[in-house]
This record gives sequence, structure tokens and C-alpha cells, in this order.
Amino acid sequence: MAHTTIRGVIAPNLTPFHADLSVDKARYVAHARHLLANGCAGLAPFGTTGEALSVGIAERMDVLEALIEAGVDPARLIVGTGLTSLPDTARLTRHAVDQGVAGAMILPPFYYKNVSEEGLYAHYARLIEMVGSEKLAIYLYHIPQVSGVGLPVRLVARLREAFPDTVVGIKDSSGDWENTRALLAIEGLTVYPGNEMALIEAMGLGAPGCITATANLNGEALSNAIHLIADGRLEEAEPAMEKVKAFRAKFKGTAAIPAQKRLLALASGEPDWAIVRPPLDMLAVEAGRALAEELEAELGFSVFQPAA
Repeated sequence: MAHTTIRGVIAPNLTPFHADLSVDKARYVAHARHLLANGCAGLAPFGTTGEALSVGIAERMDVLEALIEAGVDPARLIVGTGLTSLPDTARLTRHAVDQGVAGAMILPPFYYKNVSEEGLYAHYARLIEMVGSEKLAIYLYHIPQVSGVGLPVRLVARLREAFPDTVVGIKDSSGDWENTRALLAIEGLTVYPGNEMALIEAMGLGAPGCITATANLNGEALSNAIHLIADGRLEEAEPAMEKVKAFRAKFKGTAAIPAQKRLLALASGEPDWAIVRPPLDMLAVEAGRALAEELEAELGFSVFQPAA
């Protein structure tokens, strides 16, 4: 079945929690709607940035339903559904498909390490059979530095060839440009780089945009840069890209999820935005203020709301 490619910047949206660590659905929906209204072409709920592997299956289903019931177009969602077992991944994926989402972003099974390519192929093949829907669009998720299990380019090509109507794309969060380049050479595969650092080069080879954590804060600037690239206005795109890359670089060496949440807490005046689920640790207020001041002084990015 033909699928519609989301073109532009996609935010792997953050997951807010209450003080008791339950998911704050109202804030989740509000943040999602804000992102879509301010530059983001789509969302990737329950990716790494959304603390997906700290959120339960029932919670994910409940929040996805709440998001769609609140009026968010499911055609703008590529939902993370990859877990360690086939039955759980199939259950979560089938639920997402039934909601009408644009796709499911699926990690390889990540508990057992050094597994064979044949074993990984069998996992995805069996998953497709278990979901059993012609509406299923799979975006593979390659983030080996976190998952410990990667998806070699030749395996991706094999899955694409065997299931051309189902394995439609990949998010490559390896940070390895040569790997991204090789994936972009696979015929018909939609490739989203997992960050903005080589976006001009990637879009030049056919990437429709990127899925990047910093879109939670910097979506408008990213969207503007992507549109300039897509329009071939590279003289304007290059300085725009330098600025968004400098923004991303500010999170290097820090815990990106707690840092972004702390910045949202400072920006919104809602302290609970800073909450992360264990084993992650919250970023201290002082560290968040220091980062916010750097972003404003060096990049003109204002986190703090003006006084009323």
C-alpha cells in the first residue's frame, strides 16, 4: 500500500510526567500541538527522546489515543513501537496502525547482543506477519550506540526488497554520515537522519528532512532551514544550518533529555516539565539556567518568558 512521506522536521516529542511519575497527558497533548503549530511537519511519539523505554505499553496506547482524540492528525505521526519481544512489539504496532498513523518506528530487539542478521531479518518478517495489515508502514530505527543492536545496510536493503510495501523507511541515528549515505542509496527507501548535522548533504541525496530531538525547542528554525534547502536556496540555507547546528552542539556532553525538559520548565514556568523517569536524573535548575543563558548570549535563542 502506498504511503505518504512526511517532509520537513519531525520532532521525537518529549514525554512530560506528573510529580508521581505518571504521564501528564494534558501537557503531552499541548506540547504536541505546539510543535505542529510551530514548524514541525510531524511527530515521532515514543522515540528515545520521549523516554519510550521508560513508558509502559498501556501508557503508550492511552497517550496515543488521547493525542488523536485531541485532534492531532494521525497521518503526521510516526510512532515508536519497538520492544524486546515479538508479541509486545506486534501488539503495540497493531494498535498504532489501527489509529491510522503514518508509520511505526521500530527498533530491533535489543536485549540480546551480537545476534545474527538472519535472526534480525526473521524478527521483522515475523512481526509483519503478526501485525497482518496492509496499512502497516515500518520505519526501521537504527541507533546502535543506545540499543546495542544495529541494522546493517545490507539487512535494511534485504528487508526493503522483501517487503517493499511495508518497510518504507528508516531513522538513522547512528551519527555516521557514511552509513546514512549508504542507506540513501537503497532504492525507494525514505531515510530520515537522526540529527541535523549533515542535513544539506542528506537532502541533496533525497532525504525528506530529519527526525531530531532539538525540534522540541528549535522547530521553527529547523523548518525554515529545511524549506530553504528544499527550494535550492543554499546561500541562505547554509548560514541557517550553521545556526541550528550550533544550537544542537550546545547539548553535546550533557544529558539531552533532562536538559531539554529543564529548558521547557524554565520557558513555561511549569517546574514539573523537568521531571524524568528513573534511571534518568533531572538537570539542576542552576545548570539549566546556565545553558539557557549561553543559548541566548551566543545564539539569540530566548528560553525565558518576558515578564508580564
